[in-house]
Amino acid sequence: MKKENKSVVVWLLSGCVLIFIMVVVGGITRLTNSGLSMTDWHLVTDTFPPLSEAKWEEAFEQYKQFPEYQKINIHNDFTLSDYKYIYFWEWFHRLIGRAIGLVFIVPFFYFLVRKKLDKSTIYKCFILLGLGSLQGFFGWFMVKSGLIDNPDVSHFRLALHLTTAFITFAYTFWVALDLIYPERVKIEKSLRTIARFALAFLLLQIIYGGFVAGLNAGLVHNHWPMMSEEQFIHESVFLEQKNLFLSFTEGKSGVQFIHRTLAYLVVGLIVFLYIKSKKQTLSKAQNNGIGILLVLVFAQFILGVFTLIYGVPVWLGLIHQVSAFLLLSAMTFTLHRLSK
Repeated sequence: MKKENKSVVVWLLSGCVLIFIMVVVGGITRLTNSGLSMTDWHLVTDTFPPLSEAKWEEAFEQYKQFPEYQKINIHNDFTLSDYKYIYFWEWFHRLIGRAIGLVFIVPFFYFLVRKKLDKSTIYKCFILLGLGSLQGFFGWFMVKSGLIDNPDVSHFRLALHLTTAFITFAYTFWVALDLIYPERVKIEKSLRTIARFALAFLLLQIIYGGFVAGLNAGLVHNHWPMMSEEQFIHESVFLEQKNLFLSFTEGKSGVQFIHRTLAYLVVGLIVFLYIKSKKQTLSKAQNNGIGILLVLVFAQFILGVFTLIYGVPVWLGLIHQVSAFLLLSAMTFTLHRLSK
């Protein structure tokens, strides 16, 4: 890494850390059903939570006008104290989003004025700016879907919001890696192709993870490797919706089945990549990336199994999401080292 790029790399990696924290807090927000607690979006006034009891009562009364309270929490002896708890997680999630915006934009213009960014990095930073803006928009787009009639957000919009966060992180990490490893390395094209397929299916798996979360599909068929005590593929996979496309995109059983199946595929591709790599002469960074990738994909697979078997407890669901984030990090690093 060139000395003049060190501060830029620290800046980009700081953004990666913040995105990681945001995904973790977003996972807690989802698993604690806190995402619909803030029923409006104000860029300035939402920066701080209500600062008096009267303001808390006002916010709680506003929350009571929406479907989540009227159809669910009104029957659960839901108190102001309960509301403060779910409000905190959604507020904290949005606060981190604002922090990411500031951490990106302010140093970006500083580095731009000081001419510390080459043309290629400037172009990539504008892509990052677009991704960050999209992420904020998709967040409100998702929340809005749960404030009309249905007290649950659209699982399509949740998956869109989640996947954009993962892609934004991966691209930020990739731009940092471009600066950390400016030298060219020998590329084994067959390994790069396998890694690309593995990344594509990992992203598809993340999308289906969003579907599973949005539909609460992890709460059904809590067996493994069978979907029930007697069926490897539960009959409801084919009967829950009018056709297979709807079953695999909107049915709880169908979505869980695809998520299960993709897990085997992702593991298989990474194992294949590892075996294939042993027949090649690779750099230390390339070997380390593939080795870590192998360990993480098995860890993620095992966590997924236990998360399903135990009916998605909050702590286990959160660890499963964090593990997916680490797996994507390793996948990004490995593909970068096999591509540049």
